[in-house]
Amino acid sequence: MISSILIANRGEIAVRIIRCCRDLGIRSVAIYSEPDADSLHVKMADIAVCIGPAASTDSYLHTQNIIAAACGKGCDAIHPGVGFLSENAEFAKEVQQAGLIFIGPEPKTIDQVGNKVQARKTAQDAGLPLTPGSPGPITSVEEALAIAEKIEYPIIIKAAAGGGGRGMRIVEEPSEMSEAFAIASHEALSFFSNGTIYIEKYLRNPRHVEVQLIADSQGTVVHLGERDCSVQKNHQKLIEESPSTVLSSSHRDKMCKDAVRLFKKLHYLGAGTVEFLVYENKHYFMEVNARVQVEHPVSETISGVDIIKDQIRVAAGEPLGYSQKQIRLSGYAMECRINAKTPGPIGTFNPPLGPGVRVDTHMYAGGSISPYYDPLAAKIIIHAETRAAGIKMMLRALRELEISGITTNMDEQMTILNSTLFKSGTFGTDIYSRIFQE
Repeated sequence: MISSILIANRGEIAVRIIRCCRDLGIRSVAIYSEPDADSLHVKMADIAVCIGPAASTDSYLHTQNIIAAACGKGCDAIHPGVGFLSENAEFAKEVQQAGLIFIGPEPKTIDQVGNKVQARKTAQDAGLPLTPGSPGPITSVEEALAIAEKIEYPIIIKAAAGGGGRGMRIVEEPSEMSEAFAIASHEALSFFSNGTIYIEKYLRNPRHVEVQLIADSQGTVVHLGERDCSVQKNHQKLIEESPSTVLSSSHRDKMCKDAVRLFKKLHYLGAGTVEFLVYENKHYFMEVNARVQVEHPVSETISGVDIIKDQIRVAAGEPLGYSQKQIRLSGYAMECRINAKTPGPIGTFNPPLGPGVRVDTHMYAGGSISPYYDPLAAKIIIHAETRAAGIKMMLRALRELEISGITTNMDEQMTILNSTLFKSGTFGTDIYSRIFQE
């Protein structure tokens, strides 16, 4: 069993992992940048090590400093959390070469799914449905025009190594292709140091649904149901819920089985998700997230499974210890992401309490939200018997949430929850722009 873990991250996910370490009796080692010296994860960890200045490249992305800190403090393993180095195959390899356990998939798996062109091919080989698109990378405007004519407009150009809306351009007609191709290629190279792009048929206003899975080294793969992540602003998720209102029982079963089959083909180890677009009662493979995700508490809530704990156990070589038949998904869960619009010191912080409410956060009165990193301040998670009851419960929780000193998107979240469109459950990924008439 692992006895000491360095958490190569910050914020609420670092706090979440530290709590799990305490539950397992594992020593936790936090890393932090200079401006994060007073962060909650630093205060909570058994040991904390400063690894550099504010810039991520000099701290949370500085692989040599991170691995040196882990070795210097006698750690057995490194947990990468989310973001930063969590899907960096080279970092995972360096961790293993240093004699440490990387709490995540094998480096070759991260490599295989990190390139979206390769991931599409692997998914296709596993029998998953794909949206029509280019069979591989596209290298010229002429090639893009030929493929677009074949699969029909609108199409979307995507960065093979991309994510978060970067390196993506929607093309409605041939006259737009040249400019969109140039912009997408440039963004792909600028943000991901990889200018490779490919084309897919653009599905207008689909649902974005992902399946949560976890797998051990003995070949057991289980899913924990799906999460609907269709409520997004600029491709950034705001609200996640389970179960999805767009899936029938039979469709849900088929989608989850497709995801499990892909993970088995990948010989996947640890926690991860398979993301799909759902359009006109069909689902299409989009990508694999080879890490735990921000919204993992939704799946934990409906399944009763501690995903972080099982990540650590299977990384240590332990079997999951349960089968798919033993998973019982119960009720309805939702997560609202509370993002800081303005960073700065926190005055008052009173999180919501009461039945069915969970709060994952690194905020505390007297602390601060850093201007250097992700603006996620807190995640409010609820668990109710039905979706209607869950919406009311989340509204109650948001009304109780008290934060001063910074401004957040809390009012925006309440507007979405109170909208007729969200309550109807019949929206797509354009829900944000429809509610706020952007």
